[in-house]
Amino acid sequence: QVQFVESGGGSVQPGGSLTLSCGVSGRSLYISAMGWYRQSPENQRELVAGMLLSGANIKYGESVKGRFTISRGNAKNTVNLQMNNLRPEGSAVYYCKAEAGGETTYWGQGTQVNVSS
Repeated sequence: QVQFVESGGGSVQPGGSLTLSCGVSGRSLYISAMGWYRQSPENQRELVAGMLLSGANIKYGESVKGRFTISRGNAKNTVNLQMNNLRPEGSAVYYCKAEAGGETTYWGQGTQVNVSS
């Protein structure tokens, strides 16, 4: 059984900041990579940011480069996403993704981010 704990979503004005956190736990679970994706009613689910938990291979979606930063958390199997200079088009449900050994993908339940004035 894989459990996700996602936090940090909410409402913010354009130009504001939020930090999302995601932790994954499970018996005999080996997580190799984690990341964040987002989906709005108008768009398909898209990559926001991802990384190997070794710290390597950090990737960002084109629309968030230079504004968002993904990092490992202090606890095992956790990642944080610092989101700065948020834009209205960033309003979406943000989903945490975890990959186990490159073979199995798990998704969190999602956390809502609203950017509006």
